[in-house]
Amino acid sequence: MIHGSSAAVESVSWQNLLARSITDPLELLRRLDLDPALLGPARAASADFPLRVPEPYLSRMQHGNPADPLLRQVLPVGEELLEHPDFVFDPLGEQHTNARPGIIHKYHGRLLLIVSAGCAVNCRYCFRRHFPYSDNALSTDEWHQALDYIRQDDSIREVIYSGGDPLAANDKRLAWLTREIAEIAHVKRLRVHTRLPIVIPQRVTDSLIEALCGTRLPVTMVLHCNHAHELDSHVGSAIQALRRAGVMLLNQAVLLKGVNDRIDDQLSLSEALGDHGVMPYYLHVLDHVKGAQHFHVDDEIARRLVGEMLAKLPGFLVPRLVREIAGATSKTPLPPELINQQIGRPFA
Repeated sequence: MIHGSSAAVESVSWQNLLARSITDPLELLRRLDLDPALLGPARAASADFPLRVPEPYLSRMQHGNPADPLLRQVLPVGEELLEHPDFVFDPLGEQHTNARPGIIHKYHGRLLLIVSAGCAVNCRYCFRRHFPYSDNALSTDEWHQALDYIRQDDSIREVIYSGGDPLAANDKRLAWLTREIAEIAHVKRLRVHTRLPIVIPQRVTDSLIEALCGTRLPVTMVLHCNHAHELDSHVGSAIQALRRAGVMLLNQAVLLKGVNDRIDDQLSLSEALGDHGVMPYYLHVLDHVKGAQHFHVDDEIARRLVGEMLAKLPGFLVPRLVREIAGATSKTPLPPELINQQIGRPFA
């Protein structure tokens, strides 16, 4: 059940909602009627990686429940400060593929543009929580240089808006950038990786849709939703607006201990996404970023979960279980543990 109400934020602009995000752990605990004993660890951990929670996302959390799956994704905890040799600052080696300011080019045929350093919510498991965003904040001249990089490499077929969250950029910037990319003949597709329509669905406006969809480029938007409780009626309305504009909608989730590591969590998420017309795309095992070790789920549990999903859902609602490995040419699939497999079993 989704708890709380977002009625108070329905008429507020997304910019104001973003600006008014909760950044003080004391306020977060007070608003959710949580134990004040959580404050010390939350303040200590947020000194390393700040707290940021927007009001529409807060409204879906259950009051008085420290185990709420949405709260666990954003609440700083003391475990983040523990050292672990396998959890490092740059687990995907992205600083080695940061080809020039604003560009991460690690896969053939596509690259990432760091469109915005900002996010609407600071997820505690974020693999870029230590990324050098200050080195990738571009001036106008540097944006032109980044576009020249794309023009000069005709192997690039797809440009991916990333960040931070690219939709934290304003519509004017997004419209200009999309028009410039659409003028590059060898670019065939635009992809947008974003969590903003999930945490602040008011971000999806007519102006945003025009900025992204007003050129020849087909647009795919990869949402980031980890739990069915994140999908309320306002998110549903935003999703439908994007679908009406012809945007292909996929979802990628991260498998997180205490958030979505039970079969019921995964089944509910895939069913809810399917009900909204969003196809599950990837389920990522956790990237080993420093500060996120308390979210780790063993590979065998992950494989078993996806095997159970295959047994209980149509195949198109089962995401691919993957790991990202630094230096690999693509995501690395983890084969699911198939259960009750029968030779000659009829197609479902």
